[in-house]
Amino acid sequence: MAAVVLAGRRAVAGWLSRPAVLRWLGLFGAVCCAVDGVLFGAPTWIRRGVSVMSILRGPNGPLIMLLWIAGLTALCTAWWCGRRLVADGLLSRRWIVVTGLLWLLPMLVIPPLASRDMYAYACQGSLFDAGFNPSVVGISAQPCPWLDSVSLVWRDTPTPYGPLWIMLTGLAAAFGSQAVALAVFRVYAVLAVLALAAVVPVLARLRGAQPERALWLVLCCPVVAVHVVGGGHNDALTMALLLAGLALIAGRARSIALLVAGGAVVGAAIAVKTTVGVVLPFAALLASGGLRPGRDGWLRFLRRGGAVVGGAIAGLLLLSAVSGLGLGWATALSGAGESRSWTSPSTAVGIAINAAAKWFGLQIDTVPATRLIALVLMLIGLVVLWWRFRRGDPLHGAALACLVVIFCAPITQPWYLYWALALFAVTTVRFRWLEIAVIAGMFLILPNGDGAWKPLQVPFAFLMTGLVVWVGRRAVRWLREPAPAEATVS
Repeated sequence: MAAVVLAGRRAVAGWLSRPAVLRWLGLFGAVCCAVDGVLFGAPTWIRRGVSVMSILRGPNGPLIMLLWIAGLTALCTAWWCGRRLVADGLLSRRWIVVTGLLWLLPMLVIPPLASRDMYAYACQGSLFDAGFNPSVVGISAQPCPWLDSVSLVWRDTPTPYGPLWIMLTGLAAAFGSQAVALAVFRVYAVLAVLALAAVVPVLARLRGAQPERALWLVLCCPVVAVHVVGGGHNDALTMALLLAGLALIAGRARSIALLVAGGAVVGAAIAVKTTVGVVLPFAALLASGGLRPGRDGWLRFLRRGGAVVGGAIAGLLLLSAVSGLGLGWATALSGAGESRSWTSPSTAVGIAINAAAKWFGLQIDTVPATRLIALVLMLIGLVVLWWRFRRGDPLHGAALACLVVIFCAPITQPWYLYWALALFAVTTVRFRWLEIAVIAGMFLILPNGDGAWKPLQVPFAFLMTGLVVWVGRRAVRWLREPAPAEATVS
């Protein structure tokens, strides 16, 4: 029996080492997920009380769950196994691009998948077109003609995005049709993926990383098919602009004018998703080749890093003025914490404390306090990271900074890990742990956008609290180690 099992494993491994098998396996997974988008995606109305059990008891329930699990498994398996083929030099850049785009095709003609955010985007754009400031008021102020499609938690919450994205949502909503607006968001997503296909190899080569490996990790990641195109999220657009700006900045022979231009493009990325602003201090390090000791090192950093920061600020101010939104978008993130989920570590700790207090007959709500503590720790952590990487690989530091934001934020979604993944991919750092986390995150969301494990929120909050303790101990141990040395860049 053992010999039969071993032979079966070898046969499967042999099949998964063939590029053509991986390409069609990923396409099979994308088709399965796309069919689920039709059967049980996010419709224009809101389904109440959705859980795995309610799906299984409903029409086509077993088929829906089987397609979802099979589709995600196929996409994740193809992506994971392709890493080895890329490392062995078996996949060309053209083959990777064709494969990645092929996996996106089934997602172009389905309802929103695994999220209702596109409906919120459409209403935010409608609000902007009506002359309101989405950074100040919620979409119910207009009210949006498609308000019933938007999740309740986002109806009275200011838009947590920057001025560039708000203007793009306004352009999508200007046609006066919800269906057209959703189609435009899909176009944005596809154009962003094409931009990533162009810029990722360039930045990877500049930083001494393997371009094909970086392209495979970023372009063929299951997050792209399911959440970026299927769900219409703006994360690929954010990362395309961010990596393009970093590519303009990378290289010690860059002129000041090019550094300012690169900073402006980084500013445009921040004007889509403001949280990636944590990368800007590391972009300044990238422009100056790090912070070298001595007066000359500081002057070089202030001159070249200041050009990047100045370009980013100028770009942000220009977009704020053109949009007519002012700087209200800079504080709109404060409303993003209305939702409570165990997937946010800071929220999970509060949920776990609340549950433990009930064992002793206490009714308390510690979530606001744990979130506040996490935000303070986030600010401290970002400063410490920047200082430790002042002479190391700034993109490695930037990726870790994004992870700190994700870990400490009041709300965390699985596709947020894509920010760190894209930055890690253009470095020489190995990060299998993050790739595993991305794959695990794919199974946290149901095809209609509800959390797959929502009924088990309290048990998973305790598990997440254990993870927080482990990460805290690991962080303390890491701080006692020598600071990262400068990365070798070809």
